[in-house]
Amino acid sequence: MKLDHLTVIAPTLIEGVLHVRNCLELDVPFGTHHDYMGTYNHRLQLGNSVYLEIVALDPEGVDPGRPRWFGLDNQERVRSDWKEGRRLRGWVANTDAIDSIVLTHRAIFGSKVRLPTTNPTFAFTIPEDGSLPLDGVAPSIIDHCGDPTSMTSIPDLGARLRSLILEHPDSAAIETLYRELAIEHSPMVVQASKVRYRALIETPSGLRELT
Repeated sequence: MKLDHLTVIAPTLIEGVLHVRNCLELDVPFGTHHDYMGTYNHRLQLGNSVYLEIVALDPEGVDPGRPRWFGLDNQERVRSDWKEGRRLRGWVANTDAIDSIVLTHRAIFGSKVRLPTTNPTFAFTIPEDGSLPLDGVAPSIIDHCGDPTSMTSIPDLGARLRSLILEHPDSAAIETLYRELAIEHSPMVVQASKVRYRALIETPSGLRELT
């Protein structure tokens, strides 16, 4: 597994875009509607085939008939995290061995879901209740099924990820978990009283921090 993208999980897409603008001084363009999940996003390249996603519940989207990804069914929790400043809430790792990972670590990652439902082009892990894996400490996992995300479809505004930092009360345990999962380019873990992500991103206006 290796880092695929970072996720800002927002109560509304407008709030998410405004937050990233305030942090990075960049206006992240619209990405796509996930008709199969009832969500939508904005996206931005961060270099080295990594990108930033701002994702939110689509108020005009169709109920997917199953738990949505990124904990977006629990809007009360999304809003609570947002108010606490937990806005960069997680990340996604890609792999071509998703079946073996789910078999071994289903309790963390949940089940493999092939998407879109009618004509699948990729697979994604979603816990049974749709929550973030280990409250976002563990990544969601994507298998691009031999067709990785085309960076040409994601705007490049000159932003480059320099480091992703996870603050956690038990940093040693999380570092051990990342080693067991053999994740390339996993977050740097530092000891702190609460769980929180920070990303240092180089932008045309200088080094900025996204939280």
